[in-house]
Amino acid sequence: MRPNKPSASIKRAKKLRRELTKPEFMLWQILRQSPGGHKFRKQHPAGPFILDFFCARANLAIEVDGMAHDMGGNPERDAKRDAWLAAYRIDTLRVPAVDVLRDTTEVATSIIATVEDRLTEFGKAPASLRHDATSPSQVDGEE
Repeated sequence: MRPNKPSASIKRAKKLRRELTKPEFMLWQILRQSPGGHKFRKQHPAGPFILDFFCARANLAIEVDGMAHDMGGNPERDAKRDAWLAAYRIDTLRVPAVDVLRDTTEVATSIIATVEDRLTEFGKAPASLRHDATSPSQVDGEE
């Protein structure tokens, strides 16, 4: 079961898609190309929350955390958010923004490895095998 998407969350997500932070923008330049055949969404609404990036097939939220996530009540808020998502079987992978700035490709490679590990764990076929499958229209002789 997927969490509801309140209209306020959808509106906020659309706004945030236009205002990515520098690390989010850098990572999105790689993830938007569907590396390894895996589709990612940016600033995806999930209930009252907006996920920086989301891979639905792997039930994985990817959060790029800057220094603000370590301050004040933010660690507690993040823990509550992660628990709320976990109730919907969505796990959160937290990536320090400084790591994205230092080596975006390495971070993206790590994310893809996590996605592939999760898909293997779930018993889902690799993306490369899904794309090579014959479509029903080809079997029926339709074009």
